Amino acid sequence: MISLLGNSPLRETRESGNLKIMVVQLRIERDLEQLLERSKTNPVLIFKHSTQCPISSHAYDEFTEFAEAAEDLTCGLVLVIEDRNVSDTIAERLNVRHESPQAIVVKDGRAAWHASHWSITAGSLSDALRTYAQSAHQRN
Repeated sequence: MISLLGNSPLRETRESGNLKIMVVQLRIERDLEQLLERSKTNPVLIFKHSTQCPISSHAYDEFTEFAEAAEDLTCGLVLVIEDRNVSDTIAERLNVRHESPQAIVVKDGRAAWHASHWSITAGSLSDALRTYAQSAHQRN
C-alpha cells in the first residue's frame, strides 16, 4: 500500500517492469508548477485531501487503490488544511472551484476532468485517466 501521510515530503516512485508510478505531495507552489509542466507531455492526477473529513478519508482510500494499480502516471497529493495556499492556487490556476476531497485530471496545464466527494472512486479515476491518456496518445 502507498502511504502518503508521513511527515516528510513524499516523492514515492514505484516501478513495475518498465511502468513508473509517482505520487508527489504538493507543499509549495513550485511543486505544483512542476506537475503542471509534466501535464504537457502526459496527463497527471491531483488529489486534494482533508485529513479531518470522513468523506475525504473514503475518497483517499479510493485514490490509493487507483494509484497502486495505475500505469505510467504521476499523481499530486495536496493536504488542504496543512497546505492551504497550494490548494487555493490549484483552484485559481485550473479554474476549478475548491472542494475536498477533489480529484482533478490535468492535461496540457488545464483541468480536463474533475470530481469531488462520493464521485471519487477507483473506477471513476481509471475511466477519466483512460479517456484523457488515450486522447494524448492519439495526438502523438
